[in-house]
Amino acid sequence: MVYTKIYNSLIIKHSRQVLLCFVALFFFASCNQQGKKSVNYSAAFKPISDTVNRLSDKDPAWGVKYLDSAYAKIAHPSFYDNFRRLAYHFVLVGKYQNNYKKALVYADSMLAVVNQNGGQQKYPSLYAEANFAKGDAYFELHNYAEAYECYFTGHHIGKSYLDNVVLSSYEYRLGMITYQQAHYNLSINYFKESFSKTLPHDADFVLFYRNQEVLDNIALAYKHINKPDSALIYFQKGVDYINQKGPGFKLKTHLLDVALAVIYGNQADIYIKRHQYDTAKHLLTASIAINLKKGNDNADALLSEIKLAKIYADEKQEQPMISLLDSVHKQLSVISNKNAESDWYRLMSDYYASKNQPVIALNYNRRYNVLKDSLLESTRLLKETNVNDQLENYEKEYEITSLTNNNKMQRAYLIVAAIFVIMALVIILLIYRNWKRSKNELFTVNTLNEQVNQQKINLEKTLEKLNDSSREKDRILHTVAHDLRNPLGGISSLTNAMVTDNDFNEEQTQYINIIKDTADNSLELINEIFEATDSTIGESKMQLVDINTLLNNSIELLRFKAAEKNQKIELTTLDSPEMLLISREKIWRVVSNLIINAIKFSPVGGTIQVKALRNAHTLCIAITDHGIGIPEENKTKVFNMFTEAKRPGTMGEKSFGLGLSICKQIIEKHHGKIWFDSSENGTTFYVELNRAPLSS
Repeated sequence: MVYTKIYNSLIIKHSRQVLLCFVALFFFASCNQQGKKSVNYSAAFKPISDTVNRLSDKDPAWGVKYLDSAYAKIAHPSFYDNFRRLAYHFVLVGKYQNNYKKALVYADSMLAVVNQNGGQQKYPSLYAEANFAKGDAYFELHNYAEAYECYFTGHHIGKSYLDNVVLSSYEYRLGMITYQQAHYNLSINYFKESFSKTLPHDADFVLFYRNQEVLDNIALAYKHINKPDSALIYFQKGVDYINQKGPGFKLKTHLLDVALAVIYGNQADIYIKRHQYDTAKHLLTASIAINLKKGNDNADALLSEIKLAKIYADEKQEQPMISLLDSVHKQLSVISNKNAESDWYRLMSDYYASKNQPVIALNYNRRYNVLKDSLLESTRLLKETNVNDQLENYEKEYEITSLTNNNKMQRAYLIVAAIFVIMALVIILLIYRNWKRSKNELFTVNTLNEQVNQQKINLEKTLEKLNDSSREKDRILHTVAHDLRNPLGGISSLTNAMVTDNDFNEEQTQYINIIKDTADNSLELINEIFEATDSTIGESKMQLVDINTLLNNSIELLRFKAAEKNQKIELTTLDSPEMLLISREKIWRVVSNLIINAIKFSPVGGTIQVKALRNAHTLCIAITDHGIGIPEENKTKVFNMFTEAKRPGTMGEKSFGLGLSICKQIIEKHHGKIWFDSSENGTTFYVELNRAPLSS
C-alpha cells in the first residue's frame, strides 16, 4: 500500500524535483506507517526500522547497508520483515542508484513473497504495493504497457477491497502520467481524486507530503492551460496546507522547507509570465536559499536559478546573470538536471548572440538543441501511448476474463445443479419404489395380521371349547367318582368284615382278600380323581398356617401307613413357628401325597426324612426317600396327569399317575415351585413357598 505514497519521482517538466534521498526517506517513513497498521513485524525488526530511518536522513545507501547487516542477525524474521527489506532495496537501487532493471528484480521478489504467503486474498495492500513498485520500474524502463498493467492490477485491488489509500496512489500515478503527456485537464482530475481519497489519512507524513505535492501539481497543470488565477489559488492552497499541518511533523521541518521552496519556485513562473519580476525574484531567491542547502532539493534549486537568470536577461542585468550562470554551470558538474542544463545552454547562446559572437552562440545553441531533442525523445514514447485507452483495454480484458470465469463457474454450477437434480430424481424414484414396496408389504402385513387375528379368534374358540370339554370331563369324572365311591366303599367295608370272620375256608378267604384289595385300590383311584378335579375348580381359601404344625399333623396321620412297611418318618422342623398364607387343606394334600409316594417307593424298613428350611424370601420343604429312584426317561413325565411314568411300589402298591400332577397344580396356584433330584439311591422332592403374604 505505502509504495503508492513514495514512488513519486516521475519527472514533471518545469516542476520541482525531489532529491532521490528524500524519496528514499519517504519510503522509510512509509515503513513505519505500515507498521502502525500491522503487529506482524517481528520485535527485532522494529528497532532496526527506526535506526534505518534515522540513517537515511543523511544517506539512504548507508541505511540499507545497516538494514542488511542487522536483518541477517534476526533469528526468525517474519514475512513482513522480509517484504519490507526487499522494498527498501527497491527504493535504493531504483530511486537512488537509478538502476531500474535491478529494481524490477526486487519488485518481482516482493510480489513473489506475497504470493508465497497467501497472495492477494490474504495481503491485498501489500500485493497492490508490490504491483505499483513493479509498474514504477517498468515505467522508468519505458515499458509503458507493462507499467500500466501493473498499475491497473493495483487499482483493481484498491477498488475490490475499498482501500482509498491504494486508489489514491493509482490516481496520483495517472495524474503524473497524463501531465507528462500534456493532458493537463485529465491530470487535474486525477490529482484532485488522489487528494480527496488521501485527505482523511494525512496524519501520516508520507501521505501529507504527497498531498502538498499534488496541490502543487494541480497548480502547474492550470498554469499550462493558461489559467494563472486558478494556478495561484492552488499554489496558495499548497502553502496553507503545509503551514496548517506541517507543525505536526516536528522532526521533518527541513522537508517542509524544501516543499515550500519548490512551491515558491513554481509560483514565480506565473509572475514571470505577468512580468511582475520583483515578486518573482523574491519567490525565487527564497526558494534558492532553501534548496541550495546541503541535503535539500539541489536539483530544484538549479531550475529556480535558471528562472532567475532569465529574469536578469529580460531586465538586461548582464553581470548578475553571468555570475548566476557561472554558479549554475559549476553545480551542473555535480548535480544532474538535464532540464536546467538545456536552459543554461539556451541562455548562454542568447547571451553570446547579443554580444555579436555568433560562433560561440551557435555552439551553445547546437548543444541546447541536442539536449532538448534528447529530452523530447525520452518523452515521445510516453506521449504516443494513451494511458486511458490502455487502462480501458485492461478493464475490458478483466471484464472478459471475469465473464469467462463466471461462465465457467455457471457451467460448473449448472453441472452441479444437474447432478443434484439427477440425484433428487433418483432419490424420488427410490422413495416412490420403496413407498410402493412398503404399500405392498403393508397390505401383506395387514392380510397376515387379519389371518393371525382370525386364527387367534379360532384358537380362542377352540381353547374355550377345550376348556368347556375339560370342565365337562372333570364334572363327569367327579360325578362318576362320587357315584362309584359309595358302593365301592360298601364293598370294601363288607369284605373287611368278612376277612375277620372265620366262617370261610382258605380259598374263599383268598377270594375275599382279592375283592377287598380291588375295592381299596378302586377307592384310592376315586379319591385321586376327586383330588384332580377339585384342584382345578374354584379358588383356594387362603389363611395363615404354621408350617411346623401342618407338617407334624401330616406325618402323625401317615406314621401308621409307614409302619405297615416297618418304615420310619423323621421330621426336622423350623427352630421357630413360621406362619404362611396358604390353603391348609391343599398344602396338607401336597405334603401327604409326597410322603405317601416316599412310603410307596421306599424299601421295607427304610427311613423317610422331612425337613423345613427357611430362606430369605421363601420356605422350602424337602421330602427324601432312599428308594428305587426315578428312571432318567421318566423324569420329564412325572408331573403329567395320567402319565405313563407310573410304576408299582416296592411291595406292589398301585400307582395311578395323578398325585404329582395334582401337587404341581396346587403349588403353582400358591406361586411356588416344586421339583426333584433323583438317583438310583433315592429321590428328594422340594416344595418352595413364598414367605410374603400371597393374594388368593
